[in-house]
Amino acid sequence: MQAQNTSSRAQGAAAPSPQQDPAAFLRHLYDVAVRNALPIEGLARSLPKPPKGRTLVLGAGKAGGSMAQALEALWPAEAPLSGLVVTRYDHIPPRPEGLAQRLEVVEAAHPVPDAAGLAAAERILALTQGLTEDDLVICLISGGGSSLLTLPAEGIDLAEKQRINKALLESGAAIGEMNCVRKHLSRIKGGRLAAACHPAKVVTLTISDVPGDDPSVIASGPTVPDATTCADALSILNRYQISIPESVRAALQDGTLETPKPGDARFAGHEVHLIATPQQSLEAAAAAAREAGIAVHVLSDEMEGESREVGKVHAALARAVAKRGEPFAKPCVILSGGETTVTIRPRQLGAAKGRGGRAGEFCMGLAQALQGQEKVWALAADTDGIDGVEDNAGARVSPCTLKRAAEKNMRISDYLDRNDAYGYFEALGDLVITGPTHTNVNDFRAILIL
Repeated sequence: MQAQNTSSRAQGAAAPSPQQDPAAFLRHLYDVAVRNALPIEGLARSLPKPPKGRTLVLGAGKAGGSMAQALEALWPAEAPLSGLVVTRYDHIPPRPEGLAQRLEVVEAAHPVPDAAGLAAAERILALTQGLTEDDLVICLISGGGSSLLTLPAEGIDLAEKQRINKALLESGAAIGEMNCVRKHLSRIKGGRLAAACHPAKVVTLTISDVPGDDPSVIASGPTVPDATTCADALSILNRYQISIPESVRAALQDGTLETPKPGDARFAGHEVHLIATPQQSLEAAAAAAREAGIAVHVLSDEMEGESREVGKVHAALARAVAKRGEPFAKPCVILSGGETTVTIRPRQLGAAKGRGGRAGEFCMGLAQALQGQEKVWALAADTDGIDGVEDNAGARVSPCTLKRAAEKNMRISDYLDRNDAYGYFEALGDLVITGPTHTNVNDFRAILIL
């Protein structure tokens, strides 16, 4: 079982020559990283045994469809299996021939939640009723679950939750900060789903899309205890000047919206297994580059910060390697992952609305700072195949990016001012378009220096 939209090169074919086709080589590394994060192998290593009672499967995330299919394929045919998983629209992979459907998978909106996600979350929480200590709950959790598993706290309706979520996305807040707020404004996140499953045993199988692989941050940790507090959430809302109803502010101030904490007896005996992580995918891409004869340097899988600024830092490193062979000898590939952020700039009067996501914004910052540096190519893309809310995974940068843009009278600073990475790279034919990959281990960035 493999993602349908990844390149055939990721299926074991030889890598393109980095010297002859740098762009194709970088795309190959991305495909390898994505393939490594597909859930079938990780699930096989971590599946629990069927219980004395029934097995209920609950899940949410952009990899939910592929995780559900992998579980259906691996779970013993004679063992009962039922449940509900919610994933993003158009993120259910084609069903492999002969694979019987045993789990229901529904779709909802991401990154801003919708009524379909609310309905799915209500159904998922309702399914926990009547569980016993003989039962097993397998929770399939991946990135995107925060939006897909939407069940607002008392005093917040869906429209208000959508407004707060959109404000968080545009604020430049780090993923941990956003998810702290989401957990405290929810009736299902921040450990509340697992608490509702008590006294059944809960086994969480998760694909990490967050720096540090903290299960309490992935999809806002619906199945693990939460160490953050209402005071933390309120501080974040104040820091980014995000308004909330006074009743909700009061509930945060008095602790009414507090989440279940570490040490809570309802989590006793629960298990959490990381079945795919950003670092594993970076290591797989690094191995593929070495097989092609290129040295590799993995900077980190935990990079955060403003996307364009992270791009500029990567550019400074790449220029030093290209010009002086320091701190790395060339040829080489520099890899990094993590989750950067984009702060939406105020739109100028009459200016078109910008489009794009953090991978494209990284590429604009990189291209601007590279200044057309010779023999440097780059690719940045989200491993779920979607950069922001557009149809691209990311973008490519080459030594002639700025030159080709200038020939079209396109100033990169104008596109940065309106956060329009999609418009910039679309005009250059340098968008990376993969379609949904059915997994999600966050940002992938690769810079090739020859």
